[in-house]
Formats: sequence, structure tokens, C-alpha cells
Amino acid sequence: MSNGPREQMTFGDTIRVARKRRGWSQMDLAEQAGVSRPTIARIEANRDVTTATVAKITQALGLTLELRDRG
Repeated sequence: MSNGPREQMTFGDTIRVARKRRGWSQMDLAEQAGVSRPTIARIEANRDVTTATVAKITQALGLTLELRDRG
């Protein structure tokens, strides 16, 4: 049991974990999503990417993207 706040994974971390759970390399994911391998590397490094690219990556991994209002 942890006493501190739960550390949240970044978007890039989530993509990396999901990719590795499938046993995919960055190139495998790139091919499945129809993007380049450097694009996958940018996402996993939490660099800026387009929403269209995010949609392709999450769809290829079978993930659901959820937006929440924290207000």
C-alpha cells in the first residue's frame, strides 16, 4: 500500500507499455498505425504529435482515448 499520491503515467509511457505488451517493436507499431518509426519514438518521448496521429496509434493498439474535464 502506498502512502503518497499515485504516480500517473504519461501518454508516451502508456503507448510504450501497450506496445510492449503486444510484443511489438516501434517499427511494428508504426506499420500497424500507418506512421513512421520516428513518430512512434516522438510519442513515447512525450513530444508533440497531431491528434490524427494519436488516433491512429491508439486505434492500432486497441486503446480508448478519454478526455476529462478536471474543473
